[in-house]
Amino acid sequence: MSTASSPSDRTTADSMSASQTITLILGIAFTLVGVIGFAVTGTANFAEADTGKTLLGFELNPLHNIVHLAVGVAGLLLWRTSGLSRIYGYALFAAYGAAFIYGLFTVNSTSAANFLSMNDADNGLHLVSALVGLAAGMLASAPATGRMRSMRGQRPKPV
Repeated sequence: MSTASSPSDRTTADSMSASQTITLILGIAFTLVGVIGFAVTGTANFAEADTGKTLLGFELNPLHNIVHLAVGVAGLLLWRTSGLSRIYGYALFAAYGAAFIYGLFTVNSTSAANFLSMNDADNGLHLVSALVGLAAGMLASAPATGRMRSMRGQRPKPV
């Protein structure tokens, strides 16, 4: 019995759903932001509310960097199948939707409630991230290449 996967079991660029593509891109982006964030913040003041340290205008602290790393690594682990990327998308929608709502009350605050050191730019990006997550969840079966007919099991009409 062979343990090698058949060509149909492998994910290729031609067979990736739009959701998988979004999940992979987000996984890479969030992982990079998490790693680069540590170059900006270091590891001191782990959950400080107002660090004054920013990356492209987005305020960070080490805890915020860890969240980015966790979200990124999850994307890198879940992009391989349409079903897993759908779960990732809906989880992103829920988590970043909640972060956006929480941010409405805590951004730019120096209180301990702002433990991720969020500013207005962060909160706007959280809303965008939630919406992109929703799109990833909803596009789980749509092919990234736009070849809908073959994905539905329909045969092309003869010419």
